[in-house]
Amino acid sequence: METQFLTPAEPARLRDRALGALMGAFIGDALGVGPHWYYDLDQLVADYGPWIDGYTRPRPGRYHTGLEPGQPSQSGILLEMTLRSLVDCGAYDEADFCRRLDEELFPQLDGTPMNGPGGYTSQSIRDVWRKRVQEGQPWGSVGGNADNTEAAERIIAIAVRHALAPAELARAVIANTALTQTDGTVLAMTAAYAAVLGMLVEGHRLDSEISDKLMTRVKAGVLPFHTITRGKLEAPAPNQQEARHESLFASPDALLTPSGIARAAHDPAICIEPAAKAALLYGLPCAVYHQFPAAYYLAARFPNDFESAVLHAINGGGQNLARAMLTGALSGAMVGLSGIPQRFITGLERSAELLALVNQLVDAMEAVTSS
Repeated sequence: METQFLTPAEPARLRDRALGALMGAFIGDALGVGPHWYYDLDQLVADYGPWIDGYTRPRPGRYHTGLEPGQPSQSGILLEMTLRSLVDCGAYDEADFCRRLDEELFPQLDGTPMNGPGGYTSQSIRDVWRKRVQEGQPWGSVGGNADNTEAAERIIAIAVRHALAPAELARAVIANTALTQTDGTVLAMTAAYAAVLGMLVEGHRLDSEISDKLMTRVKAGVLPFHTITRGKLEAPAPNQQEARHESLFASPDALLTPSGIARAAHDPAICIEPAAKAALLYGLPCAVYHQFPAAYYLAARFPNDFESAVLHAINGGGQNLARAMLTGALSGAMVGLSGIPQRFITGLERSAELLALVNQLVDAMEAVTSS
């Protein structure tokens, strides 16, 4: 049985937040399909106008060519695959997830980028496909050093399912991420993002206090991050011994980032206008150290406004699909499904099927809560 760290508030509000996180991620993914990966921001405006406000069609010859507005990229497809595995198994099951990659995804790939479901296959998935399919290496030996957010996009479902059991959340997210990405920084930042998302599903806010709450869990042995400081990052006590555990990340810095960014988002002395320009500040590329800070900023900047959060993520350009997907999950958890404008739901392909699926996941989550 999963050990819950905190008792959630009203069950209906918990369900709303969990559903919002998942549907927010699917929406963010589909919003990015058309204007994905424009590093020439003038060309982005030329192709889509000064403000993108909904689902769009990719231009011929660009990423995801052939997809229609509201359809998912491979990121959304992988999120759904992870979600279905969680629903069918009741919790994270690595063997089942790996089987699905072997049987459902890999036969559709050929190792090239502009191929596969969703019209594009990321570097980390291509690397794993080569090692697994062409070289026959076993699972556990195929992860690589790609620093993108590919794993972070699919573990959104794991973070929601295990949000009420943060130790299990961290274990499952780290294990799933390591299947395709083994860089220590990627693992730490992905685990931290999942821990933040889990707290938002619980009902906490993305504010200046969230890092202190995360550090409380570190010191309680719930989250596997190294720390030697006391209180609010004060000096360790004389002769204080360090905790030793092989699974510890080298530092808790990835957990400390969200509060600082949330504080900056509401500091009147810090002005980023429009908020989409945060993408330029934190970086347009794909790496986790560009994407997570921008997602935290936009979700914190618009704590009660899902539409503004995801659309500023999209209009920032660059790797805006990942930015919108990560932001959509955070913002969706904060406002709940009830706070997401209906037009984003109705415009999403197979939205009724996805809603039924995410409700099944939340059913499993609530079953643990009541047991």
